[in-house]
Order: sequence, then C-alpha cells, then structure tokens
Amino acid sequence: MGSNRILISGSTRTRPGDKNNNKNDLCGVSSSGFVFFIVMFVALGSIVGLYVSFMMTLNVHARISGIGCKEDDEGSWSIGVYYGDSPFNLKPIEDMNIWRDASAAWPVANPVMTCSSASEAGFSSNFVADPFLYVQGDVFYLFFETKNSITMQGDIGVARSTDKGASWEQLGIALDEGWHLSYPYVFDYNGNIYMLPEGRAKGQLRLYRAVNFPMEWKLEKIIMKKPLVDSFIIPHDGKYWLFGSDHSGIGAEYNAQLEIWYSSSPLGPWRPHKKNPIYNTDKSMGARNGGRPFIFDGYLYRVGQDDGETYGRRVRLFKIEVLTTDMFKEVEVPLGLEESIKGRNAWNGARSHHLDVQRLSSGEWVGVKDGDRVPSGDASRRFHLGCASVLGVAALVILFGVLLGAVKGLVPLSWCPHNVGKRSDASLDWEESSVFYSKMRLICSHLNRASLSLRARIKPNTCGGGLVLTLIFLVAVVLMCTGVKYIYGGSGAHEAYPLHGQYSQFTLLTMTYDARIWNLKMYVKHYSRCSSVREIIVVWNKGQPPELSEFDSAVPVRIRVEEKNSLNNRFKVDPSIKTKAVLELDDDIMMPCDDVERGFKVWREHPERIVGFYPRLANGSPLKYRAEKHARKHNGYNMILTGAAFVDSKMAFEKYWSKEAEAGREVVDNLFNCEDVLLNYLYANASFSNTVEYVKPAWAIDTSKFTGVAISKNTQIHYGLRSSCLQKFSEMYGSITNRKSEFNHRMDGWDV
Repeated sequence: MGSNRILISGSTRTRPGDKNNNKNDLCGVSSSGFVFFIVMFVALGSIVGLYVSFMMTLNVHARISGIGCKEDDEGSWSIGVYYGDSPFNLKPIEDMNIWRDASAAWPVANPVMTCSSASEAGFSSNFVADPFLYVQGDVFYLFFETKNSITMQGDIGVARSTDKGASWEQLGIALDEGWHLSYPYVFDYNGNIYMLPEGRAKGQLRLYRAVNFPMEWKLEKIIMKKPLVDSFIIPHDGKYWLFGSDHSGIGAEYNAQLEIWYSSSPLGPWRPHKKNPIYNTDKSMGARNGGRPFIFDGYLYRVGQDDGETYGRRVRLFKIEVLTTDMFKEVEVPLGLEESIKGRNAWNGARSHHLDVQRLSSGEWVGVKDGDRVPSGDASRRFHLGCASVLGVAALVILFGVLLGAVKGLVPLSWCPHNVGKRSDASLDWEESSVFYSKMRLICSHLNRASLSLRARIKPNTCGGGLVLTLIFLVAVVLMCTGVKYIYGGSGAHEAYPLHGQYSQFTLLTMTYDARIWNLKMYVKHYSRCSSVREIIVVWNKGQPPELSEFDSAVPVRIRVEEKNSLNNRFKVDPSIKTKAVLELDDDIMMPCDDVERGFKVWREHPERIVGFYPRLANGSPLKYRAEKHARKHNGYNMILTGAAFVDSKMAFEKYWSKEAEAGREVVDNLFNCEDVLLNYLYANASFSNTVEYVKPAWAIDTSKFTGVAISKNTQIHYGLRSSCLQKFSEMYGSITNRKSEFNHRMDGWDV
C-alpha cells in the first residue's frame, strides 16, 4: 500500500509515509529557516526593548498596594467630592480650597478615595464605586462598593471624614455577604438607620438595619423576592416609593428598564405601579438609577445612568413632575457638572455613573461622585488587540522569510497535515477518504506554491524588492511595539501619584515671547492634559500676545503680559495663583505627563525644596557651571535648572523678590541670564539642609531645536555667563559647593 498514489485536483502526490516522498516538499523547513526565525526574534526583541526602555511609560504607580488594585475589566473606579450652593452648581473639592496643610501641596484634589485607599487599610480592593453619604453633624460617613481583589466579589465598605471630605479614615467592611453587593443606599426611618444594597445575585431585595452604626448591620426584612438593581426608597406625598430595575424578566432591556412600587412603610408590603415597567427602552436614556434622589425648590429629582457608549458612561438628571399610583412623568434637566476633557489622564475622564448630593445644615450642598479613566472591558480589549498585533507580526515575519528564501513556504514548520510523520494504514485510509483532509492538503499546497510565485515577482536583490522588504520589516516593528504597548503598557493613562492617600494640583508657568508661538501652542495642548495641572500661566515678555482662543487647552490659560522683557518675570509674585505648587517649565521642553506627575509627587514630599528634572553641578576653582554629564561623573549635584522644576509659589517668589535678592536680580537683568542660578543660591542661603531634589525623566525633547528660537543657542557662551554668575552670587550669598546631593538615593529609583 506504500506505493499507492493520491490524486487531488489534477496534481499527484506521494503518501506522507512513502519512502519516495518528495524531498522538496514545500511544507518542510530547512535549518536556514530556523536560523532566520531566531535572528528575527532577536532583532524585533531588541527594538521593542529599546522602545519599552525609552518611549513607553508603564504607569504602574497607581498599583501601590500589593494586595489590591489589580487590573479589572470592570474598570478602576474612584470617588470624588463636590461642593456648591445648589445641586446644579457643584464644583470639585480642589476648587473650594477648604483644606490646607503645611506638609503637602494644597488644595486637596479629587479623587479623595481610590482602590489604594481601601487596600492600604487592610482590605484588598480593585475599585471603589457607588458612593452614598450619611451625614451626622460635622462628620461624613461614606458607604461604597469595593470589589474584593481575592474573591472578586463586591462588598460594602465605609469611611469617615471629619474635615469636610478632604481626608478619609477607612473603617473597614460594613457588610459582607456570600454574594455580590453594591449600591449601598443608606437612609433614616423611625429613628433607625437602614441600608438597601443591591444583591441581585441572591435574587432578593434585602433591607438591613444598623445595630452598631456604621460597622454592624442586621437583616431586617426581605422586602421583595426580585433581583432588583440599584434600588432606592423615598417618601413622597404620604407614601413610600421604591424605584428599581428588574433585568431578569422576559423582554427586559438590560440597563434600560425601570419599575416603581409604593407602600405606606419602607418595610412594605409593596404594590406595583400601574405603568410598570416605567421604562424598557434604550440603555442610554437613563432608566437605571444612578444615585440618591433629592428635593430642590420643592421638586423631586432622580439620577439615572447613561449606559449607551459603555457601561456607566455618564449620569443624567430628571425632574419628576408627576408621581402617583397610576401616573409617572419626568423630564431631563441639565446636571451642571462639567466633564473633564483630559481623557484617560483624568480620574473620571472616561465615565461616571453615580451621584449622591445632599444639603448640609449650613445650607451648602455636598456631593459624592464616582468616576473611571477607562471604559468597560478596557483590559480585555487591550489584550485582544495586543495578541492580534503579535499574530500580525508572525505573519509578516513568515512573509519576510519567504521573500528572502529562508522559509520554503507560507506554511512553515511542517504545519501541512500530510507531513506529520508516520501514521497507521487505517489513518492513511481515512486521510484518502476525508474531504476535510483533502481540502487542507490542497490549501497548503496552493499556499506554498503561491510563495514561490510571490518570490519570483518580488525579487529581493532588486530596488523594488528591497523596498518591499524594508516596508514589511518596518510594519512588523510598528505592530510589535503596538502589541507590547497594548499588553504591557497599561491603559495609556498618565495618572497622578497620591501622597498619604491624597491628591493635589499645581499651576504650570512658562515664560515666552512672540517668536515662540509654535512651541507654546504645542506645549499648552500637551501639558493641559496632564492629570494634576490646574491652570497654565504664560508670562509674556515681548511682542503681541496670542488670543486665548488660539490654544487647544483642557485647563484655563492665563496670559500675563509684562511691561519689561526680563528673566526676573519668571518668579514674580502672583497672588492670583490658586495652588501652592508651581511647575516652572520652559515652553521648549516636552516630556511625558507621567514624568511631570512623578516630579510633583517628589515635590509634595519635600515642598521646601526645588524639585526638577535637570541637575547641575557647580564646582572647581574658579567656580564653573557644569551640565548633567559632569554632575553624574562626580556622582552629585547642587543645583536644579528651574526651567523645569517645582517650587513653592509663595516661598520661592517672595525669596526672589526680597530686598536681599535685589543685587542678584540686577545681575540677571544685566546678563539676561542666570535667574535659575540665583533662585538656587537663595534657597541654599536660607536653609542648612538639602534644598534641591532631582527626578530623572523617561525622555525629554527640546522643541526649540526644530524652530531655531532657543534663548541660549551657543552653549559655550551660555555656560561662560553662568560661571560668571556663580562667582558673583557666591560673593553675595555664600558658596553652594558643599551642598552636593548624590544620585540614586531614593528608594523608588526615580533619581538614577
């Protein structure tokens, strides 16, 4: 039987086990093919390694706790606090400046609670969401869903604040059942405190009563044997009304259904509204509840979720005009909360699906709102896109090898089904009779013959063939880098770094003139999207200033036009600055937002220092100004270039414009140089401890090189002037040569 022939579509082939099997079978792979794949793996791997090292910020800083904050397809929800004179005029907590602390930057900024906040308290959390406030005098209690990183189940956490929501003490898990819990709606009734959490996995709507508020709760009653989602109970016109969504019914639209029941007591019994279901419509219409209802100017308002683009995209607000046992009518009204346009760099840049607003005894309104920087299912989407990119790279590598002749077919490594080694006669008989097997053999044969035809058409040793090979390789490199970025690069967000569980904001200040408009526009567009930037101030030294409408900015931009063209204007006292921290950053420096956020975090640890990205070492006799290369050679620095540095706006600017610094400012004006050198001396002169701190950026680009408008074009002359300044300032304010700080002294390695 070994000499039998198999005929398919006019072509003749030998049995796979036949001794006369064609030795030139195109499905085989030679040793040269193996070497080719190894070489391509090393080449692409090296390029990707360089890309990861120099271009990709992994952005893993948010994963502070080792037990929590795992990547989750449900997202990375956090919670923020808002204040206003009405529920329609709420502003984030950073706009209120309600809390200032000498040890860190103010104002405290949203989010006030994250998965890290919960995890560091001892209970692992992937995210925190669905916040509900309970106010007792001046004390705020915050109940929220926290997804356990180990059980992957939602529990109800609780935290307490005594400073109007600026800081929170994590009290722990208030309610933990054997099923998923969320939406902890807390309310008062007859002197008791009740909680109505969502527990649809149990198939029941359960009401709990606090027996030792806020940590101990007892099941009071199963008020309905239905798997209701996001329910609340409110008194209105002498009755109690229960709003909730039942997605389990036949024909119910998920996230788009709403039902109402009524009773004389929160304990029931409950009767259905005659119009049920009130909604069974499109999921973007806000049918599903999204927080606590509230009364304002005599009207009842309901918060709903818009789940259209992605789950929890935004909240929508509805004014209830009619609510009776047989009628219901509500109309949508503007919420009055501005959405961030910083994208994924903002803690709530992608979605927000829950809001609880309440009026305080002072008449002020407070709100808690959750938010997420990524859409639902982002982790899975990135993984699938990354895998698809890698598969695309594999296909291009095979094609590249075929064109070079290193791979003898488009189906390499004996993938052909008729080339898998010895088989029994029974299996050979099956192969002869199997239509599927025959078709697979035919496809493999056609593919490998096509490779010969392709190589004959695209000859590698010609200019056209070389261009095609180059293009294939470049596309493979791009796909490989893209795949690695999707799989290992995180969500693409450049998040803020918390300090002691809190966030803050800073003002970005740059000094420029009319010849650098191109730099400035690109600068504003990029840095305004950084998470912690609150405002951008442009110190305009010369020429006609641009219109604010010319900038594409995610934050307010203010142009401060100066009468005199002076470098001293960089540090002018400005009472309108709303933050303690100011980042002095030249408009020709471009670096990732992640580097900026790391620098801000380090400055918050040491607000009395100049914290920046360009170290300098002034030493020698005579004293000379040296660049970073010299500083690293001597493993130390004693100055930070303030063209890219964080300072305390009040302390730094008052030092610079003090009577003591007057002679130094004259030197700056005369030389049109050395303003940053002067500030370093003033800091050193006022302290016996370290006054500068270095943070290494992942990468930085000097955009003035592309426009030819650099202030210091001649480095040798520039450094000569600065060396002269060093000698003059040393005479005025004392030497700084004994103030050397060493590299690589930080535990996080940010100063390597």
